[in-house]
Amino acid sequence: MICGYNADHAKHWRGKTPARHHGEHLNVKEIILINITGPDRPGLTAAITGILARSDVNILDIGQAVIHDTLSFGILVEMGGSTAPGAAKLDVLNDVMLRGSQLDQQVKFTPISTEQYAQWVGGQGKPRHIVTLLARRVTADHIAKVSTITARHGLNIDHIDRLSGRIPDGFPADQGKGCVEFSVRGEAADPEQLRAEFLTIAQQLNVDIAFQQDSIFRRNRRLVVFDMDSTLIDAEVIDELAKAAGVGEQVSAITERAMRGELDFKASFRERVSLLKGLPESTLEQIAATLRLTEGAETLISQLRRLGYKTAILSGGFTYFAERLQKKLDIDYVYANTLVVRDGVVTGEVQEPIVDGQRKADLLRELAQREGISLEQTIAVGDGANDLPMLSIAGLGVAFRAKPLVKQSAKQAISTLGLDGILYLLGFRDRDSL
Repeated sequence: MICGYNADHAKHWRGKTPARHHGEHLNVKEIILINITGPDRPGLTAAITGILARSDVNILDIGQAVIHDTLSFGILVEMGGSTAPGAAKLDVLNDVMLRGSQLDQQVKFTPISTEQYAQWVGGQGKPRHIVTLLARRVTADHIAKVSTITARHGLNIDHIDRLSGRIPDGFPADQGKGCVEFSVRGEAADPEQLRAEFLTIAQQLNVDIAFQQDSIFRRNRRLVVFDMDSTLIDAEVIDELAKAAGVGEQVSAITERAMRGELDFKASFRERVSLLKGLPESTLEQIAATLRLTEGAETLISQLRRLGYKTAILSGGFTYFAERLQKKLDIDYVYANTLVVRDGVVTGEVQEPIVDGQRKADLLRELAQREGISLEQTIAVGDGANDLPMLSIAGLGVAFRAKPLVKQSAKQAISTLGLDGILYLLGFRDRDSL
């Protein structure tokens, strides 16, 4: 049985010959969608297309996916004309059906009208976006919520792909990494409302949802700049120094307000540094030895370096710690604040210019120019309010485990996974890693 292909087609051609019917339908072309599903079989694609090749069939679209060893294979073909008149066309389709049956596949043929084809072709000019769902474990509820929002805003899902690796049975749920990427077509009438809905659902479900234009720059970015404290390292160094100096609570309160954007960064920074006066230089080395990298930081930097990216630290923290991190991770550029130390003791002063939010944005522009790339080819990652200027001008700005104000203002945010989750936003799969 030829599923989806009108049986009248077969009756129409059965027993007819071109000579007896004055060339009827000799040059009629038809567009047919062939869907094949079943167990994944090596050589199936070659077998099916080999049959089609006998009649010089044109392939208009083709796609294949394998989920848990089950194949889903689709081909949109143009048949007919002088290369495949009616009888020959049916012979080809019957041969495809037979070969599919031999390979334990279900085969379905669906005729596509001229109007349907024209509508499909017209869709190729519509804008395309990528929706990336990040979670420790991806659930049906996550997929349902994302797909509901995209549909409500008039976006059509073309492809859904899993970028994360296969999770072994029994693997701890809080250590997993799940990523599903949706390729969507269309233009949302209210992009800001769309982003707001994604952010709300992400907070409710404890997932991350990124929405970005599917442009040529997505896989062609060349420079990544990072904040240091609470981004590359799992600490605010100035708070650790303050604890050692006995002014921890005082400095932490100022830091928290500054990161939330409630205080001018430069003024608050000078105030905090002044409270460190008298701290022995040896304490800096002791604290440097205890600092831990953020989850995924080492993986991300090593992969970026392997792929030829340039990397930089643009930090409102201190060069003493940033330069040690530079050596450890092999980072190309470092810009941070220099803590003045005299006679082995911290003076409570900092050298100008202070690296604040505006300075970070200026440095990003300078580095992009130095590398001969556009800002669209840059990525900026940070967690505090003083990172917003560079996040806003980068081609991809990512708020990492950020304060609420920063998370709402940044283009993208990651809070669920580690820093290496950024690779998913670039379209990389776990199997791409070495």
